[in-house]
Amino acid sequence: MNQMRAIVITTPGGPEVLQEQTLPVPNASKDSMVLRVRAFGLNHAECYFRKGVWGEVAKVSGIECVGEVHDPGGGNLRQGQRVLALMGGMGRSINGSYAQYVRVPVANVVPIQSTREWAQLAAIPESYATAWTFLRHNLEVKSGETLVVRGGTSALGQAAINIARHLQLRVLATTRSREKCSILEALGAEPLVDSPELCAEVLQRVPKGVDAVLDIVGTGSLLDSFRLVRYRGRVALAGFLGGGAPLELDPLRNMPSGMQFSFFASALVFGTPSLPLSNIPFDDFIALTEKGVYKSGPAHVFDFARIVEAHQLMESGNARGKIVVIAP
Repeated sequence: MNQMRAIVITTPGGPEVLQEQTLPVPNASKDSMVLRVRAFGLNHAECYFRKGVWGEVAKVSGIECVGEVHDPGGGNLRQGQRVLALMGGMGRSINGSYAQYVRVPVANVVPIQSTREWAQLAAIPESYATAWTFLRHNLEVKSGETLVVRGGTSALGQAAINIARHLQLRVLATTRSREKCSILEALGAEPLVDSPELCAEVLQRVPKGVDAVLDIVGTGSLLDSFRLVRYRGRVALAGFLGGGAPLELDPLRNMPSGMQFSFFASALVFGTPSLPLSNIPFDDFIALTEKGVYKSGPAHVFDFARIVEAHQLMESGNARGKIVVIAP
């Protein structure tokens, strides 16, 4: 089989610019392998790719997937082995996972043992790797601490809540929709509706300020997030659900004394010598999901031919968690 089905960005624009085309199956190399894609999760970064907001990107989007090794190339995995893959330039500098086959750098492929359904596995790679890194590396959370997750019903937010609750943190999580509070409660978080009164409500519950804030909403809420933490508290910017407008920051006026602020760009770090994927406990994520400790299944599953509808849902703000697409 030399040809494959793929979803192509035909021109920068809305979801309708995503169209199925036939492309050649990519070839492996000494530094890459080719995977047979079985399912992939959607990510908001792919909306920015599609719109052309982040400049010129690959025609085939998709920054993560699960599937099987088709051609091991320069890797040491065997053909047919189950794997997950994320980043490594997928969807940015090289064609990504919105296809039947994808070429991925060897360093960005991880073998997995689970026999769970592909849709279930596809909800894990990017969301859990990113959430775990933010909690363990950026925010360095500890058992007994209090964490606020802004954007808690997003896929990344739900992954962060699952991980934090398993680490025995108290979690306060926000949503813009009161109807979604039940999602947060089911994960063990205390739900809050994000509003101008959020700071007062958080400080009423935790008068000295919380230990850490994971802000997935973006620059529009960041200065308010600074006000939620205690002295020497930590804030990490993890996403741009509310948009990525430039941030005007006056440290003297906007940053509480002693507060630690950080950011992490997963696309630039995962799979590099700074953060090898072998350092991310994917086996633990999968095992805890199989035991029901993590509630990490996909909230929405779409067939490949419904990619436009899937992107429409992602942009609408009405998704209730991770959106997964099944490859043909």
